[in-house]
Amino acid sequence: MSTSETMDTKGPCHERGAKDKKPFPCETCEKVFASKRSLVAHIRVHTGEKPFVCAICREGFKTSRSLQLHERTHTGEEPFVCVTCGKTFTTQGNLGHHKRIHKDKKPFACETCEKAFASKQSLVIHIRVHTGEKPFVCAICCEGFITSRSLQVHERIHTGEEPFVCVTCGKAFTTQGNLGQHERIHTGEKPFVCATCGKGFIRQTNQRLHEKIHSGDREKLFVCATCGKAFARQGDKREHERIHTGEKPFVCVFCGKAFPRQSQLHEHGRIHTGEKPFVCGTCGKAFHQRSVLCQHYMVHTGEKPFICLTCGKTFTRQSDKRAHERIHTGEKPFVCATCGKAFPRRDALHEHERIHTGEKIFVCATCGKAFTRKSYLCEHGKIHTNEKPFVCGTCGKAFHQRSNLLQHNRVHTGEKPFVCLTCGKAFSWPNCLRSHEMIHTDEKPFVCAICDKAFSWQGDLRRHERTHLGERLFLCATCGKAFSWQSDLREHGKIHTVSTDNPDSGIQSQCEDLESVKEELEETSSP
Repeated sequence: MSTSETMDTKGPCHERGAKDKKPFPCETCEKVFASKRSLVAHIRVHTGEKPFVCAICREGFKTSRSLQLHERTHTGEEPFVCVTCGKTFTTQGNLGHHKRIHKDKKPFACETCEKAFASKQSLVIHIRVHTGEKPFVCAICCEGFITSRSLQVHERIHTGEEPFVCVTCGKAFTTQGNLGQHERIHTGEKPFVCATCGKGFIRQTNQRLHEKIHSGDREKLFVCATCGKAFARQGDKREHERIHTGEKPFVCVFCGKAFPRQSQLHEHGRIHTGEKPFVCGTCGKAFHQRSVLCQHYMVHTGEKPFICLTCGKTFTRQSDKRAHERIHTGEKPFVCATCGKAFPRRDALHEHERIHTGEKIFVCATCGKAFTRKSYLCEHGKIHTNEKPFVCGTCGKAFHQRSNLLQHNRVHTGEKPFVCLTCGKAFSWPNCLRSHEMIHTDEKPFVCAICDKAFSWQGDLRRHERTHLGERLFLCATCGKAFSWQSDLREHGKIHTVSTDNPDSGIQSQCEDLESVKEELEETSSP
């Protein structure tokens, strides 16, 4: 804490002493100092000048001493040791204040609430709680703070600076304390233990809240009426209750999607604006969210710190590990409100819900066709690029989609996995099975618009329509005569004696020309 955070008593006696012993006055605030060096350092409070810069994180300081103390946050150096309990400190002053805990010496008492403090500096800061004074003001948003340290931490919200980085997962924090709490997630350390029941906690605030349950102070907490969870603040309780009510008061003005938290809405908004402020220093890839960037770093490091205790599989994200563990437990906590189908992952539920809503959020930039899944869009995109990366190992035929290749392979293997439950007949493709099942149900959904005759297959309907239209697609290569049916063309070909061994050879070339027409009819015959 700087000297600007201590109280000044400016009475007549003080002024006389200042003139006698402190000949260097500040022209801005009239505060006086015993040495010119102290005055120069003080003037930087008004000018904002910070000439001493940390070589590691580039944070600036008004004095070389402040820089020296700051550098210990990076080195971890704490040279001042308490001989009573062994606790270490970065400064002699902090050690002195700490020693008063062992002596139970708190000579500085607040006149308003009688709370006592080990140092005068701590008392001065505490008094601002009663007076409401917040002398340290953010130059960007004008928010005020009781201490310069609080202002310094706040300013990192605007600058995005997070100098304290977890060496395990790469997540960054604005304060050393927040980093220390986070690291306990990886180590499993829970240093704050309830004296009554022995339950351990990562954070001391959670321990204190828990102990109120035993002490009977539960009425001082804000308790969720649904699950009984207690909170220190009313706002935290309200936010938690939205889990039970499903309330999502923060709505996106672009797409109407709603969120239970305002912070989630801000993050979502970047999807529409295209803003990606979090950039990987290794490959330059940018992200909407800081947490996603931290996870991305592990792609470069190969680090997977989250381990499944059942099978040993490792993951870069805690959420992926939890979702994986549900494979072992069979747990499916995400349930569709429409049909009741359950899923192990929230994103799988969201994907499924689009079946009911018909929402297709993934749109092809080339033709405008929309899809419910991003994977479907990627598959579709290959049609425009004519990319056919899936090649049959037997005949070399290539396909846009893996599913089409798998279906094609059945031509070579003879596999027929789609079986009719009524008669047991098997088929290579599901659309063939569906068409076959209409034989048993006598379903004929394809109706001729001219004579109302109905058919089970769309291909049969199209062939029938040729009788009304006089359409004749099958031409004899020898005499040019046309037929509506390929079977009639074959029968006619026998008239021509082009080859006694092969009566169909006279029509072979023309049939090959019409092969594409045939294939199209066969493809469209499926419902």
